[in-house]
Amino acid sequence: MYQLISATPSPYARKVRIALAEKGLPFRLITEVPWHADTATPQHNPLEKLPVLLLPDGGSVYESSHILTWLELKHPETPLLPADVDQRLAALKLQVLCDGVCDAVVLTLFEAMRTGGGSPEWLARQRRKIEGGTAEMARLVGERHFAVGDRFTLGDIAVGTAMGYLSVRYPALPWRGLYPALATYADRLGERASFRDSVPVAQTISEKVV
Repeated sequence: MYQLISATPSPYARKVRIALAEKGLPFRLITEVPWHADTATPQHNPLEKLPVLLLPDGGSVYESSHILTWLELKHPETPLLPADVDQRLAALKLQVLCDGVCDAVVLTLFEAMRTGGGSPEWLARQRRKIEGGTAEMARLVGERHFAVGDRFTLGDIAVGTAMGYLSVRYPALPWRGLYPALATYADRLGERASFRDSVPVAQTISEKVV
């Protein structure tokens, strides 16, 4: 059985949790705060980042987009990428976009922890990324039932997890009011069992990290 080292608010780990569930692959969830000294993450990923997929043979796969590629190649049943090349590229583009938005949120959170509240210029730059990326997600998804094509794909996982992360970690952006069609789409995704079972929850970081 696979094991997944995860943090409860992490959109990156949530993407993998959803992919495993959608593919019907059993796994054991290991929850950590990767910023704490007692984390086991460095034992399995030299970059000290989550998520990490632990394999039955003792190996590990890390970095969410690589884990998703690994799962797609190792378990092609219930594919999460379209067969059509253009649609596949569209789904991967959404993943890049959504990861970029989530990266900017993470950078914002840690910059704000600095003495004095961080650099206003740096925070403004990250906010532009978050707002611009969210607007582009809304444009690309539009009012469609699925983000790409006519079935659930990695594109849906990417957008759905990004929206969930914004709700937990960046309430300063009222994306639901700004993009009602995107909110409807996110709510529809939230009805899937894989999303219901992986709702993000904020963690408290008790050790100094910046």
